[in-house]
Amino acid sequence: MKKFNVAVVGATGAVGNRMIQILEERDFPVGEIHLLASERSRGKELNFRGTPRPIEVLTEESFKGIDIGLFSPGGEVSKRFAPAAARAGCVVIDNTSAFRMEPDIPLVVPEVNPEDIALYRNKGIIANPNCSTIQMMVALKPIQDAAGIKRIVVSTYQAVSGSGKKAIDELEEQSRNMLDGGEPEPSVYPHAIAFNCLPHIDVFLDNGYTKEEMKMVNETRKILHDQSIAVTATAVRVPVFYGHSESVNVETIKKISVDEARRVLSNMPGVKVVDNPSKAEYPLALDAAGRNETFVGRIREDESIENGINMWIVSDNIRKGAALNAVQIAELLAERYLS
Repeated sequence: MKKFNVAVVGATGAVGNRMIQILEERDFPVGEIHLLASERSRGKELNFRGTPRPIEVLTEESFKGIDIGLFSPGGEVSKRFAPAAARAGCVVIDNTSAFRMEPDIPLVVPEVNPEDIALYRNKGIIANPNCSTIQMMVALKPIQDAAGIKRIVVSTYQAVSGSGKKAIDELEEQSRNMLDGGEPEPSVYPHAIAFNCLPHIDVFLDNGYTKEEMKMVNETRKILHDQSIAVTATAVRVPVFYGHSESVNVETIKKISVDEARRVLSNMPGVKVVDNPSKAEYPLALDAAGRNETFVGRIREDESIENGINMWIVSDNIRKGAALNAVQIAELLAERYLS
């Protein structure tokens, strides 16, 4: 099998670390691997396939001879370095929001719209969607295919790992302090996250929605190739370390029964249906953490409208919501276009 030289940009971050791990887990055909990060990481090492690899400082000259770049360094860094990588002949798979809504850059969930990967030829860049969008798309694609989608109402319950390591540390520290009778000291978030829910992810926009919520609206329409779908979202940060949960209400164009919804979801690659409420079996963030699947349960008819289905969707936001999705794109890119 042909091997590919791979660069992981933002290698020392939570998503970058997981990208390295998943490349190894899935035995991606890596020739050389280059782990790139900022000057702060100079001198550090990370293991890949049992061998310590030095962290290299990211520059615009880092991509000579690189076939595929997995980027998760933050939007501003991607805006600067992804085009430079593409000019060097590297195909960039970018996990930031920098390029998602560019009309000539594909936004891809491999189980949903793999054919869009071919559009990488436009600019040499493929965008990885937002973590909360990815898991919703995996669950809604079979519903769209079976019955069409008219409207989506989604409320997310998002883990702190979506904000990075500092947020994970903050939840842990605040929880300990409050259990010991102390006061929380918010830093990452505007309020305490321990024992709390914050209806505030990213910045608020003029329309009253947050940027995170509008990402879900706009990315959904782009991925499903249907600008007519009505989408409204509320994004909430909750005191969970790993695993985003979503309550999703879908109004379909045609009637779809609960049994049919369960059937098409069970047949969807990447989806695992966990739906037996009588035995308290439904998707849980604790169970999804560290897993690749998107879990779907609490599937039931919305009795308030003619054609409506409710479901509960849970996935590991760092794996399927970021690193795994990017590696899956790389696998299809390597297999179908670069071999």
